Amino acid sequence: MTSHIHRTHRSGWLRAGVLGANDGVLSISSLLLGVAAAHMSSSGILVTGFAGLVAGALSMGAGEYVSVSSQADTERADLDMERRALKDDNAAEHRELRDIYISRGLDRELAAQVSRQLMAHDALGAHARDDIGISETLAARPLQAAMISTASFVLGGIIPLLAVILAPGQILIPMTAVISLVFLAVLGAVAARIGGAPIFRGAVRVLMWGALAMGVTGAAGALFTAGRIQF
Repeated sequence: MTSHIHRTHRSGWLRAGVLGANDGVLSISSLLLGVAAAHMSSSGILVTGFAGLVAGALSMGAGEYVSVSSQADTERADLDMERRALKDDNAAEHRELRDIYISRGLDRELAAQVSRQLMAHDALGAHARDDIGISETLAARPLQAAMISTASFVLGGIIPLLAVILAPGQILIPMTAVISLVFLAVLGAVAARIGGAPIFRGAVRVLMWGALAMGVTGAAGALFTAGRIQF
């Protein structure tokens, strides 16, 4: 018998982790390249990077918590509505569930039997899964998403900061860019592997957008040096 490994149960923490790490690398590297292109001093570049790391990590965590909390609030409201419907008109809810199973290919008699048995076992759970689309695996978890996003942002953002610390001044920009892009490509490949997607496509997708963001930010910083933007 061939075994199957499903990855949907990873989607919540995987999305938060990949988003946080990707944003950490991309935000901090772009920020560093922008100020470095404007010929800021080494100490100024590091201060900017650390400030961006702290601000970005807190912003990422707060944003994830608020966003996923909104999703959780919507799920709770839908479940409360379904709970009231089951209490007020159980027969109508049974017919609704039966019709769902009919639309999925069961004949009427079997659909009615399945509906009765599932509702007898866990009426709210059956409607949550098949009527609303809420399951335990995919349920919103705000605190988990916030913690993973914050931690992954810090881990990702440290990479370009280390590159700046270790790189000699004359090669700071290219070394930071190369190390950050390599890490982004690895991150994209790992995320694709965990999610069961093609590794090469995942790496190239992240690499392409990362290079674009760094290039635009570096060009913006260079405009100050060229004297084209003055205050």
